[in-house]
Parts: sequence; structure tokens; C-alpha cells
Amino acid sequence: MTGQARTLVVEDDPAVATVHRGFVESHPRFVVVGEARTGADALRLVSALRPDLVLLDLHLPDIGGLDVLQRLRMLPGPPVDVVATTAVRELGSVRQAMAGGVLAYLVKPFTSAALRERLDEVWQRREDVRRAQDTLDQDEVDQLLAGPRSADRVPKGLSGRSRDLVREALARLCGGDGAAGGTTASRDASAAEVAEAVGMSRVSARRYLEHLVTEGYAQVTPRYGATGRPENRYRPA
Repeated sequence: MTGQARTLVVEDDPAVATVHRGFVESHPRFVVVGEARTGADALRLVSALRPDLVLLDLHLPDIGGLDVLQRLRMLPGPPVDVVATTAVRELGSVRQAMAGGVLAYLVKPFTSAALRERLDEVWQRREDVRRAQDTLDQDEVDQLLAGPRSADRVPKGLSGRSRDLVREALARLCGGDGAAGGTTASRDASAAEVAEAVGMSRVSARRYLEHLVTEGYAQVTPRYGATGRPENRYRPA
């Protein structure tokens, strides 16, 4: 897919819609092409604008968001991607949203970073679909159904975006490019050095680095100094 993913924000509260628009447009791969305050407006704008993605509130003044989701699936043309953005927390609603094919379910209030992670996943899934062949084998089907998050999940309390920033900083500090098949790292770095490069605390950087080691993206080697206490040094795997 080229260009930006065209996004429709469906939200009955104008102030919240403005916030969500700002969150989306802070992502370089997404642009907001319209806003809807009601379910009827959402269906009309999807038909008129043909967006790639809909951020869908489930509390709407006329048609419930789950009903809107069901009707979206009946529209002609390629199915639109949907991310639920809602305060609804009931299990039944979450299950109905899942059955309706939402790619993510964000419970309000959520942060810009949380939405950005979901947008990254939407973009990656769309790229996976774009690159797929017309006929798929079982492994390819499994990969598309699993989606990017199952293959690249971060533990609770960690951010996928911050993980990526730490990985990129480690590659720069160690003289590699961090990409598969890229330049081999010639140096290593400490958690403190990575923390300074990213702009986070040393403790947080160490957590991300240890997670990268677990994922197989980094290697760790203890280095013993004059005090006899080892310092862990990291380099891209």
C-alpha cells in the first residue's frame, strides 16, 4: 500500500473527536478524511469517502456502534478496517466487536501511544495483505489470521513503540543498522547509553533491552570492571 491510510473518526463527542483526530494525524502513515457524530453519518461517509480505516465509537446517539459495524460489513467493495474506540467494557460487547472483525479494541480514555501502536498494527496487517498471493498455503493463512501483534507482542507495561526506539538506538550505538541481513554491529552499549540516546530512564531501557534479548533481537554480555561487579553490555543479535 502506498500513501497514507485514509481514516474516518466516528465519535459523538466533538471534543473527543478532535483529540482522536490529533492522535491519528500524528502518525505519518494515516490521515483523517472525515468525522461522523452519528451512526447514520458514519455509514453515509463510509459509502461516500471509502476510507481505509474507521475509528468507531460504540456509544452513538442513533444507531449502536455494534449495529454500525454489522452494516459496514454489508457494504459493497473491499471491507473497511475498524478499530473500536469506546468506553464500553462489557464482555458481550467485546465479543460482538471481535465477531464483527474489529482489528483492535481500545477502551477510553487511551493515550496517543496506545492508539499509535494499534495503527502500526493496522498498517502492518494491510501491508501483509497487499503482499500476499492470490492463493495462500496454510502457513500464510495462519499468519494473516494471527496478525502482527501475536508475532510481536510486548509484555504488559512495555510499549511496542518504545521497544522499537530502543532497538533502533541500540543499532545506532553499536554501528549496525538493526535490520535483518543488515550491517553487523561492531560495538556494544550499556543500558545507560541506550537510555540517554532514547530519552528514558536507565531502568526502563534495561527492561526493553532484556525483552529484546528474549525476542532474539539483541545479545547481552557481562563485562567485569575494576570493582568486580559486572555491567551488562548489549548489541544487536
